[in-house]
Amino acid sequence: MYDITTRTNLKYDEAIAKVKKELAKEGFGVLTEIDVKETLKKKLDYDFTDYIILGACNPPFAKNALEGDMNIGLLLPCNVIVYADGDETVVSAIRPKEMFKLVENKELVGIADEIEEKLERVIANI
Repeated sequence: MYDITTRTNLKYDEAIAKVKKELAKEGFGVLTEIDVKETLKKKLDYDFTDYIILGACNPPFAKNALEGDMNIGLLLPCNVIVYADGDETVVSAIRPKEMFKLVENKELVGIADEIEEKLERVIANI
C-alpha cells in the first residue's frame, strides 16, 4: 500500500480545511493546490468529482532530505488528496517510506519514517 487513507462524513470543503489544519499542527505548509475538477473542466470540458491535490511540505525535513540528496526534490512535496465519493469524502496521503524505497541514500530512511508518522496522525485526526 502506498497510501494512508480515511473516509469521513465531512463535506468536501470542510475536509480540505480540516486537512490543512491538521497538516499545520504537524509542521506542514501547503505549497500547491491542484483543483483536478476545475482543471479537467477547463482543459477537456470534462465533468469530474470534487478532487484536490495538496502539495504538503515540512520545511525542516525537506531541508535535511535535500542536504542528503539533491535529487530528492523529485519526490517532494508529499501529496495529500481530498475527493468526494458519494456522501463521503476521502482523504489520502502518500506513504513516504514507499517513495523512499527509490532512494539509494539509506540515511534518508529515518526522515521518511518521521514524515510518515506525522502524515498518519494527520489522517487519523480527520
